[in-house]
Amino acid sequence: MCGIVGYIGKQKAAPLIIEGLKRLEYRGYDSAGVVVLEDGAFNVAKKIGRVANLEGEAARHHFHGTFGMGHTRWATHGGVTDANAHPHVSSDGQIALIHNGVIENYATIKKFLLGRGFTFKSETDTEVLCNLIAYHYAKEPPAAEGDSRFVESVRKALHHAEGTYGIVVMALAVPGELVTARKGSPLILGIGDGESLVASDVAAIVSRTQNVVYLKDGEIAHLRAKDFSITTVASGEAAAHVIDKVNWSIADAELGAYAHFMEKEIFEQPVALENAMRGRFAEDGSTAQFGGLNITANEFRGIERFMFCACGTALHACMVTEHLIERFARMPVECDYASEFRYRNTPLYRNTLFFVKSQSGETIDTLAALREAKRKGYKVLAVVNVVGSTIAREADGGIYQHVGPEVGVASTKAFTSQLLIGAMLALYIGRMRDLSFGDGVQIVNALKGAPDLVRRVLQQAPHIRAIARRYAHYTDMLFLGRLSLFPIALEGALKLKEISYIHAEGYPAAEMKHGPIALVSEKCPSVFLVPNGDIVNKIISSMQEIKARKGPVIAIASESVELPAGLADEVIRIPECHDAVLPIVAAVPVQLLSYYIAVERGCDVDKPRNLAKSVTVE
Repeated sequence: MCGIVGYIGKQKAAPLIIEGLKRLEYRGYDSAGVVVLEDGAFNVAKKIGRVANLEGEAARHHFHGTFGMGHTRWATHGGVTDANAHPHVSSDGQIALIHNGVIENYATIKKFLLGRGFTFKSETDTEVLCNLIAYHYAKEPPAAEGDSRFVESVRKALHHAEGTYGIVVMALAVPGELVTARKGSPLILGIGDGESLVASDVAAIVSRTQNVVYLKDGEIAHLRAKDFSITTVASGEAAAHVIDKVNWSIADAELGAYAHFMEKEIFEQPVALENAMRGRFAEDGSTAQFGGLNITANEFRGIERFMFCACGTALHACMVTEHLIERFARMPVECDYASEFRYRNTPLYRNTLFFVKSQSGETIDTLAALREAKRKGYKVLAVVNVVGSTIAREADGGIYQHVGPEVGVASTKAFTSQLLIGAMLALYIGRMRDLSFGDGVQIVNALKGAPDLVRRVLQQAPHIRAIARRYAHYTDMLFLGRLSLFPIALEGALKLKEISYIHAEGYPAAEMKHGPIALVSEKCPSVFLVPNGDIVNKIISSMQEIKARKGPVIAIASESVELPAGLADEVIRIPECHDAVLPIVAAVPVQLLSYYIAVERGCDVDKPRNLAKSVTVE
């Protein structure tokens, strides 16, 4: 979850590294640090708080070297202090290290190192690994020709490390060389013109180069300014690699005229939806088509059950997909928390197809669920946004979202594109079974119209902002929906919690009377999702139960729904639409409502406390 940047080249390293850290700050913002090797010494600056704090500290260090690395931290081991901030330098002064992940057996290693004279200044597992590398470096004999004492000391240390890591290492005696390795935490090598870079996210290096190598789990890379090599951690054998081309520019990750990335990404959703569906409908206009599933139509027809695993917002998208597949394809679907799946002995049926969803493609729990399903012999397909990510590489096939970089910690455009792709999957599976041609055409036309419907909802932003001002002072809120909109209620509650710190819960509307109604009072507003349809009167009845107990009511209602006078204190209208796109359209008002409430409360929307964009540690 931490941000990592390393640089070797001809330019001054510190400004490039700090600029990269700013682009990675969504990955962690408890503290930040930078180290540059210059004049035969490690020049280290680190500071708690945001990268801006580090920038001020770095100015006092007068960095001038062209070789260094930096880190922005999401705290795991040890509190938020300057001492616990990365980089860490070994107690013998020979090794500097930055690290994303958790070394689970750090206590055992630390005890071993204390017995051999190493000392510690921090509470972190990272400093333990740094000293372990220094221990092996001191023991390693001078390297034979073509070998590297530096690389081998890192490799030997990693043989003893249990847990996850994405590391970058510098050695005082080896200027101009970086060693980097990964297990469970992403790292990307940037191949520039006379310079080499490494980062935990492409966003940090795309301004310098668009030629990248995605390091795989169990690989270790040795970087110099003009060349690099990759070997396996386990054996030291050369590992094959491919230089990929990043298909977006730094301008795509810029804030532009918007106040926050979350705001920008909410308003990018119409274009993101268009990009997600481009080229993915059959010529006859009756079904979807996907190029990367790596499963034939006949194999799909043999599937008897679907299993979806994901975390957080992506799990809510899976729950909507479950509803749509069951409706349009009449196939049984189960959704599970990826974090729970790998630890439960879940009975699995034959002829089950697994799907995982993850915007980053690096979510550690989702990756572990994917590996567990594959270990048990099941085919796993993935819906991911980041090309070249670990989940994308390890899945048997899948679908890229193609929505561009999402920087805001609270997912918006990635979520609605996952909803869209889920609806397209439901259509695809349904048309292979008993969904008629006419129904297929109707759904395709509805999906194609989704971007314009979202544009219509976005036009109501000023109205939603005015409502947000009136409700920003509350400390509790309920979100209520039914069928495919129940997961949207969950998502609305999650968004509000994430960015405004208001306690919020999502429930099926009919479940209110089974306990949660005890929370209702004048101080606890309820947000109802009210589409037109067979159960609209049931939802209105639930609203009346809330109103009878003096609970404020905000209704997000389809344009044709007639609400009894005085029932809703606030009304946000959404366009009439097909059930396949209803969750997409209904998601936008809850995003805007949460965003504007957080802004009104003065919260740091793009960097909510205790959160990071990509969860790469358990």
